[in-house]
Amino acid sequence: MTVAHRLEVFGETVFATWSRLAVEHQAINLGQGFPDFDAPEFIKEAAVKAIRNGENQYSRSAGHPALVQSIADTFDFPIDPMEEVTVTCGSTESIAAAILGLVNEGDEVVVIEPFYDSYLACLSMAGAKVRIVTLHAPTFELPEEELRSACSDQTKMIIINSPHNPTGRVLNKEELSCIAALAIKHDIIVLSDEVYDKLVLTGEHIPIASLSNMRERTITLRSLGKVFSVTGWKIGWSVAPARFTNAIRSAHQFLTFCAATPLQVAAAEALRAPKSYFETYIDEYRQRRDLFVDGLRSVGFKVNPPEGTYFVLADHTPFGFEDDVAFCHHLVETCGVVGIPPSTFYGKSDEGKGLVRFAFCKELQTLEMAVDRLKALQGVGS
Repeated sequence: MTVAHRLEVFGETVFATWSRLAVEHQAINLGQGFPDFDAPEFIKEAAVKAIRNGENQYSRSAGHPALVQSIADTFDFPIDPMEEVTVTCGSTESIAAAILGLVNEGDEVVVIEPFYDSYLACLSMAGAKVRIVTLHAPTFELPEEELRSACSDQTKMIIINSPHNPTGRVLNKEELSCIAALAIKHDIIVLSDEVYDKLVLTGEHIPIASLSNMRERTITLRSLGKVFSVTGWKIGWSVAPARFTNAIRSAHQFLTFCAATPLQVAAAEALRAPKSYFETYIDEYRQRRDLFVDGLRSVGFKVNPPEGTYFVLADHTPFGFEDDVAFCHHLVETCGVVGIPPSTFYGKSDEGKGLVRFAFCKELQTLEMAVDRLKALQGVGS
């Protein structure tokens, strides 16, 4: 069978490819971002309870009333849960629904690379004209002049991601203010992917919707999976003014109609977890980050600690490989460790070729074992 032209260029998602190679080589999978430890007991019990209580039929398409209220309560500014919150099958569906619901063929959309790989695929399905701005290594700071050059009165949407996957950057107020000023000047919709909003390890997450005059032009995307280690539940949501929400729901109803009902009910309870849960969550991820970054440096990688997310981009050029794909094949075949070649997250620049992305959402002993295996790299390229 022939794949539609709009999708054939993308092939199989990089996460599926490298997770399959991890299984084939019995390697430690630090590629795809899923924990190797279980979810908290209280959220699992909440799901079991919801199933036993009969929450097993279709929910309201835009989201179970209990969940949309819990989501609204997580924001520091007023949200109308029934009119402005839409629950989807993971944030990946929120991205697709927002793009398909709002972007017309030929509309210009600005994307910041490196990016989550579904952005370009969804924009291709919508027939958008994409303009790309690059975060340059090693600092990955927002290049404000490049962004200004990319934005104009023809720009329909800009997609941002903070905390940022894969660089680990948390955009600061100055960077967000630059984006906001351009959005206001050119009447641009901001699609703000904030699925790692609770996973800030250094600094502070500032929702761009909280900036002056940005509430009415911002779509905020968040999800459950990262915060509660339930990536397989696929519960995500968008929060947006009614005029955008109506468009998002227009697409969502024909993509999945609704997310799994008992998992939505459990999610509503999870979001009401005490502050201590989130404090412990952050402390544990700081331990993982620090252990793994120190380990990578000891092996010979050049790496800066990520400010947020559970990903780290490391510079593999000291080992002398041609590019990131060749390096990642060596890792899985020789070291028994899987990383992701980040060139797949670039559409304009080739800066990803000298980097590798690792996920450290793993048990400490898993990370220690991975670092021990990576020691096979020592001496390579010297």
